[in-house]
Amino acid sequence: MNPRCVEQEMNQQPMGYGMENNGCMCPPVYECPTERVCERVIVHEVPHVVPINTKMINHHVYRHTFTPCYTYSECDTCENVYDPCCKNF
Repeated sequence: MNPRCVEQEMNQQPMGYGMENNGCMCPPVYECPTERVCERVIVHEVPHVVPINTKMINHHVYRHTFTPCYTYSECDTCENVYDPCCKNF
């Protein structure tokens, strides 16, 4: 245990206290300076504008289909047949 803490808890004066009345005061002791570091985080919000262009590509596909279209033609021929035996009519 720390004797100084015990003396203060028992409401007693620490050793050397009150000696200034007797003319025995010591000069102050200068300690080496200490540094206390407190860190802070500061958040800076920087808005960014990002333009987005949408490009539409239209693919035109031409599908060719072929449907047959049938045609019909007819040709009539005429022939005259003469029987040599019936030629005198």
